[in-house]
Amino acid sequence: MKSTTVRRVGLSIAVATALTGLAACSSSGSSGGSGKDDKAAGKGTTRVSPIAALRTAEQSTDKADSAKVESSTVMGSLMSMDAKGNLGWGDGISGTLTMTYTGGTVADTMRAAGSTSMEARYLPDAYYAKMGEKFAEQAGGKHWIKYDYDDLAKLGGSSGAYLKDQMQNSTPNQSVKLLLASGDVQKVGTESVRGQQTTHYSGTVNVADLAAKNSSLTASQLAGLKKQLTAAGVSTEQVDIWINAQDLLVKKIEKGEMSSGQYTQTAYYSDYGVKVDATVPPASDTEDFTALLKKQGATSGGSGTVTGSGTSS
Repeated sequence: MKSTTVRRVGLSIAVATALTGLAACSSSGSSGGSGKDDKAAGKGTTRVSPIAALRTAEQSTDKADSAKVESSTVMGSLMSMDAKGNLGWGDGISGTLTMTYTGGTVADTMRAAGSTSMEARYLPDAYYAKMGEKFAEQAGGKHWIKYDYDDLAKLGGSSGAYLKDQMQNSTPNQSVKLLLASGDVQKVGTESVRGQQTTHYSGTVNVADLAAKNSSLTASQLAGLKKQLTAAGVSTEQVDIWINAQDLLVKKIEKGEMSSGQYTQTAYYSDYGVKVDATVPPASDTEDFTALLKKQGATSGGSGTVTGSGTSS
């Protein structure tokens, strides 16, 4: 495996792993369509306004602190991927996900690195990606790559700063906040989701406005982010959520368009309050992402950049 491939793998994983964590725990793009076992159970009668119901769900989900997560993500030609694991959000995103890349350029890049499946560990200040033996042989013998959020912010410019902000502050209830911020919320009806009776809400949000309302970015960072979102062709998202009788989010679907194609993601949440295990991998088996870029850059001519919609090298 050439040094340029090592760099490309590292950059692809930087984007894909971060976006997957965000998709599971916030508003990074998700997708359409109910699961095969989700059957409509009738419209019912609205006794509580959608806004009031969503505010209750937002608070209940936030307080739950952790959950089991299953998600499927497609981002145009960049990637399609399934993820499963436990995530917590009491102090930034933490937890462990197993990710399997099923298509797109990221899957091709991962295949060149020897494996299309990997483990990702999320901690408050960084996340870690465990690579296969083939990659380790070409990257100093170490299996784990550490991605510090501060480093990603520097590499990705405005989109990197937004990524860092969301990784450290997001929770699953961000999708509920999306609808509250949209001003366009409707109760669709009641439906059964994996055996639970739920209420389905839907709405459309403006992506750039959402960033302004749900982040702590500076004015210049927001301006840069909006420019990049516009360049990527992202303007709006369709958001659907399903809330159970305990006012907890059990399913989320988001979908939108990018210049490179449609992005979609579906996430299911269960076992709220589950124990989350996210330990730092052994230092002796871990390579820092920026150090890896410097080592590979010596022979490949640069460190590349990370954007919200892909990588360049």
